[in-house]
Amino acid sequence: MMRQLFLIVCAGMCLQMQAQVVAVGLSNDAIAAMHAAKIHQDSIDVSSLVVEYDYECRTQDADNQSVTDRMKLCLQIGQHCTRSFPYRKFRKDQERDSRDYMGGYEFASDEGQVLLKMESYCFMPEVWTNYPDGQTTVRDAVLPSIFETQEERKPINWTLSEDTMTIGGYLCKTASCELHGRQWTVHYCEDIPTSAGPWKLCGLPGLILEASDHSGIHRFILSNVQHIVSPIFMEHNAITSKTSEANLIKKRIKIFGNKHYPKNPLYHITDLQSMDGVYCDKGKIENGVFVSDTAHVYQPLELK
Repeated sequence: MMRQLFLIVCAGMCLQMQAQVVAVGLSNDAIAAMHAAKIHQDSIDVSSLVVEYDYECRTQDADNQSVTDRMKLCLQIGQHCTRSFPYRKFRKDQERDSRDYMGGYEFASDEGQVLLKMESYCFMPEVWTNYPDGQTTVRDAVLPSIFETQEERKPINWTLSEDTMTIGGYLCKTASCELHGRQWTVHYCEDIPTSAGPWKLCGLPGLILEASDHSGIHRFILSNVQHIVSPIFMEHNAITSKTSEANLIKKRIKIFGNKHYPKNPLYHITDLQSMDGVYCDKGKIENGVFVSDTAHVYQPLELK
């Protein structure tokens, strides 16, 4: 009887831990176990190329001082689909070290926490192009929810130019387009025969090596191209909510664009106790998503 009572009490304590904020002293194995039931990965394709980009965004911090946020972006190019997502997550997929891996987010190391903080400033969604077939899937966090959209792929109306330039030793041609309210100029290389590019930019007769919007706020620039055979994963998250692309864009602008957001990124959440929280030196992780103590002014990639 005492043994049964002990097991019941332990189970209750575990459930309580999952429902409230937990301290950083919790072991990595315990943290991983908390999220194991929520997130798993399926391999949907195999990459032939892995492209690394440096992404830059010019904005202001919580004190209205000018800053440039930076992160490394990975583009996996497979036979059927592509995945654009933080390079840190690709590196962790390669290492497959579950001790430092929590739902795709590195937590234990100081370096991992710094990278998480940098990425939280950049507001970069994950994009799977041509998955499912003929569609584009986007995953993004607008806490307390993780949202996912699946939309029919619509070809971008590119305007091609005769202008050329060399990037990383590759001769590139120039093209421009309007995408979700922003004007973009890109440079692509026909010697790398793929129509892929970073984020949602794609559809040219060669890999996009550089892309800048006309406001000078956003820029992607090639860092490295490697022939790496690796699985392209699709993450499945039990707390993901389905929505439309238009609704996700509006929700981002409404929440992140609020004047209170830079000083208090969780200003819009009234019941923080209902979320899984893990504190660390650089901020905290809520529902598997890193949240810095302060944020930067939101510069949306998509205006509409």
